[in-house]
Amino acid sequence: MSHVTSEDGRSRRQVTTQIKDGLRDLHNQLSTLNRQVGVQLAIKDTDMDCLDLISRHGPISPSALARRAGLHPATMTGILDRLERAGWIARERDAADRRAVTVRALPDRGREVYRLFAGMNAAMDSICDDYDQQQLELLAGFLHKITDAGHTAAGALADGSA
Repeated sequence: MSHVTSEDGRSRRQVTTQIKDGLRDLHNQLSTLNRQVGVQLAIKDTDMDCLDLISRHGPISPSALARRAGLHPATMTGILDRLERAGWIARERDAADRRAVTVRALPDRGREVYRLFAGMNAAMDSICDDYDQQQLELLAGFLHKITDAGHTAAGALADGSA
């Protein structure tokens, strides 16, 4: 049976704090990158976030998109109006139920976004090249768990249970 010393516990807390700080720094850097891309494309930050969700999870209904983005449906309507006017998305009515609408990203405009993120994507590919398959799977699992924890925490705040 292994014994955890107070030094081991302190070291673990220090590394855990470094990880949390690193994730906060990452969030800030990605926010800065997203803002810069948004400036280049003349898209607001929240609109850019929604466009990313549509690109990754679409076609998607506006209500499902609002849930994923943690936004009020009325707010989502304004975002979708702006994205549609600017040619980023298309709204499509369901042939069977004309009231049902799905939203999809337009691929030509998506290439513009991809071009602006190309430097970051290349840097991430290069960084990932330094890790073996098992390490990459560990990192992917860690990021997935952190994302789930953030989703749970945001949901608790939205529900007023936090």
